[in-house]
Amino acid sequence: MLRLLVAALLVALIALQVQLWQQYREVRALQQAVTAQQEQNQVLHKRNHELAAEVDDLRAGQEAINERARTELGLIGQGEQFIQIIEQPETAANRQPQDADNGADDNRS
Repeated sequence: MLRLLVAALLVALIALQVQLWQQYREVRALQQAVTAQQEQNQVLHKRNHELAAEVDDLRAGQEAINERARTELGLIGQGEQFIQIIEQPETAANRQPQDADNGADDNRS
């Protein structure tokens, strides 16, 4: 009878240990999720703060509106001139070989 009681207690202990470790893993996963959510909240809080500052800036002055119109819409203010500089990509036809110039100097000597 004592063996049966010890066996039953041992089975109960093992069952409780299994539940404990499963719950421990679940708690760790939840802690990681909370940490990730807190990091995301910090990023979003910073973004919200920046957007609120931009809204205040847009409400306060005409300069922010003009700057935004220039950068995002490409608008030009009255009395201004638009100058666009386009750099051509360097191609094989545009490049002059440097080795050929050096070799030509050697033949002349």
